[in-house]
Amino acid sequence: MDMFYEIWLPITFSYIYLSLFIKVLTVSSEVPKRIQKALQNAEDSKLSLRQLLDKESLLYDSINNHLLTSQPWMEDLGLLISQIKEVERHLAYLKWISQIEELSDNIQQYLMTNNVPEAATTLASMAELDIKLQESSCSHLLTFVRSTVQFWHKILKDRLSSDFEETLTHLHWPFVGPAQSQPFGLTGAPTNAVEIYSNFEMLFSQLLKLQTSDELLTKPKQLPEKYLLPPTPPIILPMQIMVAPLQKRFKYHFTGNRQTNVLSKPEWYLTQVLMWIGNHTKFLDDKVQPILDKAGSSVSARLEFSRALVMVILEKLAADIPCLLYDDSLFCHLVDEVLLFERELHGVHGYLSSFPSCMHILSEETYFQRWLTVERKFALQKMDSMLSSEAAWISQYKDITDVDEMKVPDCAETFMTLLLVITDRYKHLPTAARKLQFLELQKELVDDFRIRLTQVMKEETRAPLAFRYCAILNAVNYIATVLADWADNLFFLQLQQAALEVCADSSTMSKLQLGQLASMESSVFDDMINLLERLKHDMLTRQVDHVFREVKDAAKMYRKERWLSLPSQSEQAIMSLSATACPLLLTLRDRLLQLEQQLCYSLFKIFWQMLAEKVDLFIYQEIILANHFNEGGAAQLQFDMTRNLFPLFSHYCKRPENYFKHIKEACIVLNLNVGSALLLKDVLQSAADNRSGTILNSNQPTAVAALNELGIYKLAQQDVEILLNLRANWPSTGK
Repeated sequence: MDMFYEIWLPITFSYIYLSLFIKVLTVSSEVPKRIQKALQNAEDSKLSLRQLLDKESLLYDSINNHLLTSQPWMEDLGLLISQIKEVERHLAYLKWISQIEELSDNIQQYLMTNNVPEAATTLASMAELDIKLQESSCSHLLTFVRSTVQFWHKILKDRLSSDFEETLTHLHWPFVGPAQSQPFGLTGAPTNAVEIYSNFEMLFSQLLKLQTSDELLTKPKQLPEKYLLPPTPPIILPMQIMVAPLQKRFKYHFTGNRQTNVLSKPEWYLTQVLMWIGNHTKFLDDKVQPILDKAGSSVSARLEFSRALVMVILEKLAADIPCLLYDDSLFCHLVDEVLLFERELHGVHGYLSSFPSCMHILSEETYFQRWLTVERKFALQKMDSMLSSEAAWISQYKDITDVDEMKVPDCAETFMTLLLVITDRYKHLPTAARKLQFLELQKELVDDFRIRLTQVMKEETRAPLAFRYCAILNAVNYIATVLADWADNLFFLQLQQAALEVCADSSTMSKLQLGQLASMESSVFDDMINLLERLKHDMLTRQVDHVFREVKDAAKMYRKERWLSLPSQSEQAIMSLSATACPLLLTLRDRLLQLEQQLCYSLFKIFWQMLAEKVDLFIYQEIILANHFNEGGAAQLQFDMTRNLFPLFSHYCKRPENYFKHIKEACIVLNLNVGSALLLKDVLQSAADNRSGTILNSNQPTAVAALNELGIYKLAQQDVEILLNLRANWPSTGK
């Protein structure tokens, strides 16, 4: 077999080498042929490209020759085209003139045949042409259109206005008396009433068609830009005519030297306008609104009427305010009356906040700053009077248990009412920036009131349990609670968003503060609430400390009780309270009852919980850990605590022992029977050895489990060991 491989392997390899060599020779002979073919293709492409370039050159020369030949023709043709365009412009110009003249002739024809409705419709079409031509540079054409529109508009307006005013007279318009005495302003026969109403509707509709041309020709009277009035469309033409008699009456009575034009009596003209709006509301809703709806207009008759009269009020205010700007009482009275007017205008008559209003006049920079100054001045005066009142610290509802849960003193309730009134006064201001300025005023007033409360509190620190001190604490708590409630109010949330935008633009706040505002984690009153909460905590702490000192003084004898020599429970007929514990418990009882009556529920809850915590630690550290206990002493301590101390607090919670965990668990340890105490001591010792590294039995229960089984969760293992060592009733074996 080896011989076979020695012969055939060389032969096989030789055959493979020969085959590969033949293939290499074949490929080598084919390469020159492919290169030659590629070169031939390149030569052919070069020849084709040269031919194309020759053709391109010939075509380029031909085109240039053609352009040179046709140049004169192009110049002539361009001249003809420009002439044609000029003719077209002239033709279009003439068409516009013809169209306008045609419309003008149609209006004339309609008027000659007394077809006023069609004349009004045609004039509206002409006014629309005027609007379309506004972008044209043909000044003469624009002048021609405008003058034509103006010519026919005056004729139609005068004619229709005259007829409309006559119809209004038949309707006894305007209704200056009470609405109930004016049955739609008509006292004629039923047939006559139908005819008059028909004429009223027809003339109103025709005047409405003149609205477009009237807006083109009549520039409405505008108040100065400093008042920043929102843009609004002009009053519709028929409503202008209807309001005109009332505007004349207003100017007659409330301008010039009339006895009714008195700066100190703004309520006269404000009330008069509200009365006019109320007197005409039913007629506007029942008779005018259907006409507008039929004409496809989105205008509200009632709002349009109100808007026209409000503009008269704005003009009057703009003229009067400068005259009383520096008279605090007159200016304040004007603001009060304007706010009452605005409230009724929006609340009763549905006036929209997007329309111009008296608040825009009051928002003018000079007037607004004066308003802020006066508001601050009168608020501070009110604060002075409320704090100096004899009833400042007495609750108005002290005799009504259900209402007097917060035990709010009169001064605090009056102050928050003052803030609420200020909010109502500025909440309808047109801009968020102005509202934010008033918000800052409110925050200043809260801070000022807090400082005043602090000053009064410092005068009462010697008697922190006295009635006035508790009243101040109730006041602080009430203000903080109300401000926290207001922070969730939609109005203040909107102000918070506005403040966020202002701060983001001005970069006056850190990114963290901006983030808290944006995420609603904080509120616009947070700074004030935090200061009030701090004051509340300080005052509560002072009260707790005061009561705790009294408790410590009352517990002096109890601390000296002979716990080591007291008789056991089996030696007593019945367990009774330790005589030395009575002063301690009486002090606690009296102070708890006193403060329960003087503090509101939420404050008293914080108070007794803080006090319970202190008493728990005091008794544990100063009485329990400072003494040794025999069986009787431990039982007596447990009886004093569980049957006397804990029940004092059972009026305020279901499980008072949970607030005295140190005492409760110490009593458990001290009152364990001897066997359980020995077993617990072994477990704790084993746990201590385990911590020190000594090898113990793995089956030994853990110290924590053993303590939990006994109901001990608060005390640490070391504390329990100390308590066990305070027991005197161990077996004589000495373990």
